[in-house]
Amino acid sequence: MAATTREEAVKAVEAIFQRYLLISASTKYGGFDKHIMETVTLLDASPQGTVDFEFLIDERYTNINGVMHGGAAGVIFDMCTTTALGPLAKPGFWEFLGGVTRTLNISYLKAIPLGTKVRIHSEVCQVGKTMAMIRGIMTSQDGKTIFCTCEHHKVNVPTREAHLQHRVPWDDLWDRDGNVEGKAKL
Repeated sequence: MAATTREEAVKAVEAIFQRYLLISASTKYGGFDKHIMETVTLLDASPQGTVDFEFLIDERYTNINGVMHGGAAGVIFDMCTTTALGPLAKPGFWEFLGGVTRTLNISYLKAIPLGTKVRIHSEVCQVGKTMAMIRGIMTSQDGKTIFCTCEHHKVNVPTREAHLQHRVPWDDLWDRDGNVEGKAKL
């Protein structure tokens, strides 16, 4: 079931976070992307494949100069842009976790000091059966300062079978929508 309302789009994105956190807890995964998924604040989402977040750049994302590390921007954008596929997903089409990154190109425009709360806007520009392109922009909270932008190309891959064991409330909507048991769910 692809989202058709703002409320459904938000729930589709929330489902990605819920399943991700269930999987990471069950495997005791502690990668740096987990902190993003635990602390980023979802502000809004649309059925057209846009998502808005707020995120604090704390010391774990900075370099020795006290500004956000370029590599940190990569993982933040990777996680936040991928979720924009959630509202477009449906059984057999861009299911949970949004595939794998093909390329992630970032343009750094202005340094982000430690302690800055940023806004991240993600927008699916093109999505097909096997590939998608998403744009991201990281700005000040008021949107007046653009810190960096990205273009993220994704390749669709099947969800790992072990990940399908972690059900979230969104799965019930997919089941009701005619999803075949055993197929990947959002």
